[in-house]
Amino acid sequence: MELACLDLEGVLIPEIWINFAEKTGIDELKATTRDIPDYDVLMKQRLRILDEHKLGYQEIQEVIASLSPLEGAVEFVDWLREHFQVIILSDTFYEFSQPLMRQLGFPTLFCHRLEIDENGRVADYKLRQKDPKRESVKAFHSLNYRVIAAGDSYNDTTMLSEADQGILFKAPQNVIDEFPQFPAVFTYEELKQEFIKASNRELSI
Repeated sequence: MELACLDLEGVLIPEIWINFAEKTGIDELKATTRDIPDYDVLMKQRLRILDEHKLGYQEIQEVIASLSPLEGAVEFVDWLREHFQVIILSDTFYEFSQPLMRQLGFPTLFCHRLEIDENGRVADYKLRQKDPKRESVKAFHSLNYRVIAAGDSYNDTTMLSEADQGILFKAPQNVIDEFPQFPAVFTYEELKQEFIKASNRELSI
């Protein structure tokens, strides 16, 4: 049995923090794992900026409610489901994901949790485990699943390396240049073709 493991933000949905940065006009919040590979460093920076500007969970939720999956993402996920078990491995938070996961038809999501205090302040974050995407793929291998994975950022590359086949999707050029071992594609049709090539089965379009 084969699993399809996908990153979420930048692959299926817009980058939440970038959209929040554009809404608030705070350029520092545009940083993602494409820019800062260490997720702990990135999140500490984000929480500090939220506190400095007195922004909380409610303001972030309002931006998320205005977002939709990337064009073609829903159809791509539907196609994947016909041929693979689909798992989303993301560094987002369950508290953020509900509206967008609903639009994607609620594929299985492994991610992290936020700590929200009684005033709606984002007080802290709890990572599920260290290097969770890679560890998830390792666990799937231990269950005798074959894994094809796709992502766009530095924090996806250990997942792609651990998978039987990793694919870069809509990745920035710096990530493509640093990880030439992974095919890099930019449209869902191209991504579908990479999954077909990577599968050990005959798949229909």
